Amino acid sequence: MIPIASLERTAFDLMAKAAIEIPDDYLAGLRRCADTEKGDLSAFVIQAMLENYEAAKEDRRAMCGDTGVPRWYVKFGNEARVEGGPVALERALRSATARATREVPLRPNRVHPLWRTDHDNNVGINAPEIEYAFHPDADWVDLTTVHKGGLFGSDYRMLFPGDGIEGIKRFYLDTLIGFGKRGLACQPAIVGVGLGGSKDTSMTLGKQASCLRVVGSRNPDPKIAALEEELKEIGNSIGMGAMGFMGSSMVVDCHIEVGYCHTGGMPMSVHMFCLSSRRATARVYADGRATFRTDPDWFTDYSRRSTVEWGKPVAEAAE
Repeated sequence: MIPIASLERTAFDLMAKAAIEIPDDYLAGLRRCADTEKGDLSAFVIQAMLENYEAAKEDRRAMCGDTGVPRWYVKFGNEARVEGGPVALERALRSATARATREVPLRPNRVHPLWRTDHDNNVGINAPEIEYAFHPDADWVDLTTVHKGGLFGSDYRMLFPGDGIEGIKRFYLDTLIGFGKRGLACQPAIVGVGLGGSKDTSMTLGKQASCLRVVGSRNPDPKIAALEEELKEIGNSIGMGAMGFMGSSMVVDCHIEVGYCHTGGMPMSVHMFCLSSRRATARVYADGRATFRTDPDWFTDYSRRSTVEWGKPVAEAAE
């Protein structure tokens, strides 16, 4: 039985880590952008951000004044049991969010859409968002927090099968140019693309692809992996760099996730994470121990399974 106190304590620690400490994979990707950036102003912005990240970590302060909208991703091992059950876990995550808003501190960004009611703690109706996934043969719970920019950086279009790969590229290119010209995202950023599913699934997959995969990871489908590389290259060839200035480093990496969709359509969403890629993960075990990491490991062979029954991949089963 996983103690609820351990989950709440770990959740608070994750909130602080996500707000203050840039994940190493994104930091390495941003440094590569700094090495190759051709635009003077864009290069200046990237270097300033790298220095800001170091100062934030040293001073234990949030790396950006706008700490976004905190959200949670919870992965349950199939044999995991939580003290008090899922309702207690949700209360612990909401409590940790409120406490972190006061003590890290985070900017209290959440308000009622109509009355603008503000509880000053980033908690309210359907806030913070909590999404769930599951994993076989495990008794742990993974907690991941993401502090996603809460205003822009997302777009959606219903494509059709006849649009094909070229249609995907066109919408991707249109979206990135729009983001850059209109100031709708903070670049350089990890770009996530959701292909297929229903409209809401497409949006969910794209957001997860941008927020929950690490820089340098590739989709296990080799053709999709090749498209990820191509879209990254396209994104860095449109003449835009950091924060919309002229340059060559708009995209730190591009990740694609897919879902089976209606035969007559091909839903597509595009998401930019943020220049401050704020995420942190911990695995909490039955004895209350927590191990921290920056790779959410959200997408697995199990989560991407395409058949009715789940079985280990052939190569793994042969070992």
